[in-house]
Amino acid sequence: MILLLCLLRQMGVNCGSFMNRILRYFIILIAFSTPFAAKAQFETFKDTVVQLYGVVMTADSLRGLPAVSVVVKGTGRGTITNNQGVFSIVVMKGDHIEFTSVGFKPKTAEIPRDITGNQYSLIQLMVTDTVYLPATIIRARPTREQFERDFVNTPVPDDDIEIARQNNDEAKRNILARAIPADGKEATNYALKQSSQRYYYSGQAPPMNILNPFAWGEFVKSWKRGDYKKK
Repeated sequence: MILLLCLLRQMGVNCGSFMNRILRYFIILIAFSTPFAAKAQFETFKDTVVQLYGVVMTADSLRGLPAVSVVVKGTGRGTITNNQGVFSIVVMKGDHIEFTSVGFKPKTAEIPRDITGNQYSLIQLMVTDTVYLPATIIRARPTREQFERDFVNTPVPDDDIEIARQNNDEAKRNILARAIPADGKEATNYALKQSSQRYYYSGQAPPMNILNPFAWGEFVKSWKRGDYKKK
């Protein structure tokens, strides 16, 4: 490049004008070649996309399996089969497709790289995954008296109706009200009520409830409920 500039200077050519012209031609060349390069790249990407569709069936009875997980390995993309075991998903050439279902052994299928076109179909057979559990021996009770004793003393958990009845018991609700802390709404209402009462008697002494009959009534009710008993 330096030799070219020296030669142009000796020939009396304006180097700045010449470089500007070269740069202009170079920019025009890039502007015209960019769409062709992007189009070629898009065509290459479009050629690798494949519409995969197929059916998943049992290997022994050729019955369509519903709700089989069809996942592209390493991507997290996938779908599930319908009630007839049919599925459809967009994949790339060379992807590995994993088929998993409860009670069946997982299977993996590879999309060929040399397929022609953008569609590919397959039939995937799933084999039952048999699990053998250890043997369990059931023995009867030695005597009738032992069976009756264990049957009577076996604790039976409460059902939903019994739990609801216990939760609605007044004594239990009172215990829960004293033990469970107040939520945000209750705490806010209590703070606002205290503030309102304090602001209402601001600048004067608040009244004493020792002669208030309603306060004495609430005190008697609390005494009968046993609120002041030593826990």
